[in-house]
Formats: sequence, structure tokens, C-alpha cells
Amino acid sequence: MKKVFIDGSAGTTGLRIYERIANRPDVELMLLPESERKDPMARKKALNACDIAFLCLPDAAAIEAVNMIENPDVVVIDASTAHRTDEGWCYGFPELSEKLAKALPTSKRIAVPGCHASGFIALVHPLIEAGILSADQLLTCHSVTGYSGGGKKMIAEYEEEPDFLLGAPRQYGLTQQHKHLKEMKKIAGLENAPVFCPIVSDFYSGMMVTVPLFAKDLKKGTVADIQSVYRNQYTGPIVFFAEAADENGFLSAHCLAGKDSMKLTVAGNEERILLIALYDNLGKGASGAAVECMNIVLGADPKTGLEL
Repeated sequence: MKKVFIDGSAGTTGLRIYERIANRPDVELMLLPESERKDPMARKKALNACDIAFLCLPDAAAIEAVNMIENPDVVVIDASTAHRTDEGWCYGFPELSEKLAKALPTSKRIAVPGCHASGFIALVHPLIEAGILSADQLLTCHSVTGYSGGGKKMIAEYEEEPDFLLGAPRQYGLTQQHKHLKEMKKIAGLENAPVFCPIVSDFYSGMMVTVPLFAKDLKKGTVADIQSVYRNQYTGPIVFFAEAADENGFLSAHCLAGKDSMKLTVAGNEERILLIALYDNLGKGASGAAVECMNIVLGADPKTGLEL
């Protein structure tokens, strides 16, 4: 039985990880009393005594936690932004490539993908690898997320002022400096970061990421070729391709809320194409992805404990 410590277990991501692994017979959760949850010495002791450490912390605190670890056998699964593009860290999206799928089981440092970034990279990376899109392609990304993506502070804001905040979606990242852009550019294999339009909407969780394309901008291939790439790349059960995902011409960002899976689809026509990823910002966009990574490290079925 492996010992698991969640540093930041009181946060939204940490709580969802706890819910998924608390009753598993193959792991032993190490818990700190409330009085020691933010005690550096208590955290350091736990971080070095566990087999797997989940970091559900702000970036600075995640970096601090990694520096506390002296035990070379501890596997770190970091859900923060801090290490996603760092050398020596494995990007925790095994469905993205055979290279990542092979590296992840023996990695000691694993970076969980960002919520917005997960959908964008899942859509774009395979098309660059297949030569359908050029690495220098200028792209736009539109992403709608539930308000739980903002963590406990934003959740509290929405619950305290529902009449105002739940009245309409809100676009943010207006300066085009969103913290996921660096990850989106590097992991997707792009030379330029996309124009990124994230929108927090009036529902708790769920996500829809859309990348629009003109067919004339494709380096080669057609809509059918894009569909074929996704169909062959994403065979499930966690990430999968759907020929048609709409309901009477509508797509809801809430359709996979509460799930840890991701559905990719292609819409539009032969001239204007929409690449779309649907998932839960707290599922495959955060906690579900983290637990999947742990399962792979443990040699368990990747979907163990996940809601699919």
C-alpha cells in the first residue's frame, strides 16, 4: 500500500482528489490535523514520508514544497502552474503521445495540465504532429468554464453574490497574459501563443474549448483527415472522439460536469472548421487528471476511481 499526501487538501482540487482516493484499498492517505496544515515543518515531514505527493497549491507554495522534498523516492504530482513547462517534469497527459505514455509510469516529477490548456493542446498537438497544421500557425482559442475553475475564492464570490455574478458570463484574461498561454504554446508545439478568450460562466463546473480554423489555412488535409487523426489518437475510455456531440445543433459546456473524461469533436463545414473539446474543469481539467497520473504511476488501471 502506497502512502499519499495531499498538500493543499482543503482547496477545490485537493478536495476532489481526496474524494476519489479516500476509500481506495491500495493507498493510505496521510492527513495533517487542521492546526498543522500550514505548518512548514509538519508539511516537510509529510512530504518526505509519503510515496506520492499531490501539490494543490499556488505556484510559489508548490515550488517551496518541491524544495522541501529530500527523499528521492517521492513522486510529485503538481496541479499548479509552476512546473508545466520545466525540463525534468513529465506533462501529465498520457493520451497526448506515445512518448508521454511511456515516460509517465516512471516519472518522479509530474505536472498536471491546466484546465483551459488541456482542451487546446488535445485539439492542436495531434494536428501539428500529423502535418495538418503548421507550427507557425496563428490560432485563436475560445474557452468557457464553470466558476469553480477560479477556486475557493471565486466560488465564494458567486455564492455570496448570485444575483449579480450568475446573471451573465464574464470574459477575462483581457491583457492576453493568461498563465496557461506558455503551456499552450510549448506543449502544443506552436511557435506563437494563440489569441486566447477565456470566459467564466454562470454554472459550477464544466468546460468547452473551441479552436476555429479556416480550411484554407490547413497545411494539408480536410475535415475528414482531422476527424481521422482524433479518432485514431483518442480511443478512450478517458479521452475519446465523437463524430457528432451536439444536441439539436447546440453544445453545452456543462455536458460532462462531474466526469473525468474528455470528448473531442469537429463541427463546421468544409470552409470553416470548429475543433471542440468538452470536459469538466475539475475533472480531466484538474483533479481527475491528477488521479489518472497517480493510477499510472501505481501500475493500476488509469480509470480507477474516476467518474466516466
